[in-house]
Amino acid sequence: MVAYGGGHQSYSPSAPPAPDPQQPMLAHPYRPPPANPSMSYAPSAYPQSSTASFGSGSTPPPHGFGSYPYQQPQNVYSSFPPGTHPDVVRSFQMVDRNQNGYIEEMELQQALTWNYQKFSLRTLRLIIFLFRNRGESSFRIGPKEFAEVWSCLGQWRAIFERFDRDRSGKIDATELRDALYSLGFALPPSVLQLLISRYDDSSGRRKIELNFDCFVESGMIVKGLTEKFKEKDPGYTGSATLTYDTFMSMLIPFLVSD
Repeated sequence: MVAYGGGHQSYSPSAPPAPDPQQPMLAHPYRPPPANPSMSYAPSAYPQSSTASFGSGSTPPPHGFGSYPYQQPQNVYSSFPPGTHPDVVRSFQMVDRNQNGYIEEMELQQALTWNYQKFSLRTLRLIIFLFRNRGESSFRIGPKEFAEVWSCLGQWRAIFERFDRDRSGKIDATELRDALYSLGFALPPSVLQLLISRYDDSSGRRKIELNFDCFVESGMIVKGLTEKFKEKDPGYTGSATLTYDTFMSMLIPFLVSD
């Protein structure tokens, strides 16, 4: 039997408050999804002056875009979700140089760098692995998946900025714990320490801090493994019986992303 701490709908805007560090963790921190999980957006990292209205499944504009009316441009990839902001569409089209409707890791890196930052290849590989169409044999994503990635990163950026209390552009282990908890993942201290030690390049000489790239990578690892485990725990009991083959199949993709 394998116990785990996981989360409700990972992108829910109604995330619980960060845990009181003075209070012990619940014996069973796994929270099953709500009856009607919401797919609306987490606290926005976008300019507060924006008054544009985004419908269900749409994507808000990137940083730097104020409030202005817009319409979906004509002759774009038809598989983008309705209401996708034209700047998201343009970001995809500009890197899809062969115009086949798909982008791979290097193209995704270029597309995201313009709005977020330059993500490492191992973070990008995790993103593609988790968001790509399961029926797609190649390691790439299409317009629909790209819009989902853009939306997810916007929400995670808002969470990161919320817990980067000193505005340093980095978060420490405690802030990481609270940020992951707000996303629905209550990690035991031992697992949290193992996760953050991945980013220790100082032989323990100083406090480990994560930038947004590392935060996204660690979050994707937790999100991906939790979702894989939840597939084996449909009753949300917090435990499941796994065969060796199943366990290795779940784990290996997260170990070989480097």
